[in-house]
Amino acid sequence: MIVFRVAVSTPLFIDEPGIRAVLIAVKAVPGARTSEIAGRLGERLKVRVAAPPEDGKANRAICELLAGALGVRDADVSVVRGHGNAEKTVRIAGKTAADLERVW
Repeated sequence: MIVFRVAVSTPLFIDEPGIRAVLIAVKAVPGARTSEIAGRLGERLKVRVAAPPEDGKANRAICELLAGALGVRDADVSVVRGHGNAEKTVRIAGKTAADLERVW
């Protein structure tokens, strides 16, 4: 039997239907020397944060970094999937995929 594995390409930014919010696929690198948005890494946005990966510190740092870069409140950014993993899905309220495409 032959099995073909096909990589399905997913967009980096996905608008949530019915509301002004966007989901971002993020590759988190906690414990980095500096906190920065490193740019696209395949189908994800690579985000390095100095915070350690314990007690949600890195997740909070990712949300604060993205909020600052996009000019939204910290409360408008949340990790919705992958709380304990490097690959996360982050929700940003008040922005659309088109808004983020212009930035990254």
